[in-house]
Amino acid sequence: MLTWKDIINFSVNGNLKPDKRIEKSEAEWQSQLTPEQYRITRLKGTERPHSGDMCTSHEAGIYSCICCGTLLFDSTIKFSSGTGWPSFTQPIKDNAVKYEKDTTLGMVRVEIMCNTCDSHLGHVFPDGPEPSGLRYCVNSESLQLEKK
Repeated sequence: MLTWKDIINFSVNGNLKPDKRIEKSEAEWQSQLTPEQYRITRLKGTERPHSGDMCTSHEAGIYSCICCGTLLFDSTIKFSSGTGWPSFTQPIKDNAVKYEKDTTLGMVRVEIMCNTCDSHLGHVFPDGPEPSGLRYCVNSESLQLEKK
């Protein structure tokens, strides 16, 4: 189980190697994604709180990256954080998510991205429920749900 200490270590010293890498041109990403998906995943945008379809959905399944299909989060570790974005306590695999220090907006945060294609997912915070204490705050537009 990943901890906040692990997350900080990855964001400072480098991430785990992904199982595979997918790289496409910006034109290829634009042709594959809706304008909103492109803005969020490739341009590091954020959807408005409480606006995403997956914010209140608790259907069983696996959440994957909208860009490349990499499995990211299991619905069994999704929780209602009250923040307005889908929230998870752990990625499905330790190397599924990539972490980078983010100093935009005048604060220090840890950005989370798909480790396969570098798609912006959101941010991770150390204020989640036990046992990990982590809250992966993810944009709905960056995910697709493969229902069980």
